[in-house]
Amino acid sequence: MAVPVRIAVAGAGLIGQRHLEEIDASCSAQIAAIVDPFPAAREVADKFGVPLYGSLAELFEEDKPDGVILATPNPLHVDGGLECVAAGVPVIVEKPLGDSVEGATRLVEAAEAAGVALLTGHHRNYSAIIAKAREIVHSGVLGSIVAVVGTALFHKPDDYFDVGGGWRRQPGGGPILLNLIHEVNNLQSLLGHVVRVQAVISNATRGYAVEDTAAMVLTFANGALGTFLLSDAAASPRSWEQTSQENTSYATYPDEDCYHLAGTQGSLSVPTMRLKVYEGERSWWQPFEEPTVELQRSDPLANQIEHFAAVIRGEAEPICSGRDGLKTLLVVDAVVESARTGQPVELTY
Repeated sequence: MAVPVRIAVAGAGLIGQRHLEEIDASCSAQIAAIVDPFPAAREVADKFGVPLYGSLAELFEEDKPDGVILATPNPLHVDGGLECVAAGVPVIVEKPLGDSVEGATRLVEAAEAAGVALLTGHHRNYSAIIAKAREIVHSGVLGSIVAVVGTALFHKPDDYFDVGGGWRRQPGGGPILLNLIHEVNNLQSLLGHVVRVQAVISNATRGYAVEDTAAMVLTFANGALGTFLLSDAAASPRSWEQTSQENTSYATYPDEDCYHLAGTQGSLSVPTMRLKVYEGERSWWQPFEEPTVELQRSDPLANQIEHFAAVIRGEAEPICSGRDGLKTLLVVDAVVESARTGQPVELTY
């Protein structure tokens, strides 16, 4: 067995602690240190029995690790990522890659120029469900993908909007910027790049300044078309959180789906993995074959650590690179712009 790689975690908040738990449980990695300037981080460092540093600069000067996971607040992602790149240390930057397209672009270009591995922490890329769906799409069993229908419909409780002085009631605090980024990353992982976006938004349900519902039409580079419905005010279980069974904090409905991919030869519903394909003549008069899809569930965050360790050792290329994270950010930015102007937005990469 290979010697475990040493990974430091910057940011000892909730997601940082989840990463620490998975590193601690891994045979491929071990916790090198925690980086966090706030006093509360001392308790976390003591819990895991690792050194605590106040800054990345201090960490790199004292004990340079093999890799870093940045789980800091969004505005710190670009600067922290650039510090890791300058130090030559592979890094996972929690999504979003940056709090602006400009900053994220700067980080991606710096990492590529330096030849330093930069990954975006879109953990659903490491879901066994998404991995199996990718495998099915790439196998050709669905034929050429024609269309996708996606939903992220859920209801956030009223007290969700009281946090932090009510900033979630204001523009920027709605489901487009907070939730849609996950969905776009999933869809691009499965179908390739989105090249055109048209979107409309509504705040009619709650009446806040921020949107509560959005509808989108997506055009993919391969010619496939998609529709996506997003709402945090809908009493519906058709969201990833409530269908994937990957986070037990949420109520789960294993008979529901949030994505439906339709090709020229068959279709796949995700995450139930209901597969329907034509074996003979393709006609709506003919019955589908319904082969069983075998799926071994696993924790995406644990899988992400194993993958990062393999990337650090030079055994794998990033599944979700910094540039992949930038492309996701570009699409979400285009959704916001299209909703603002009422016009479609073309994307170039």
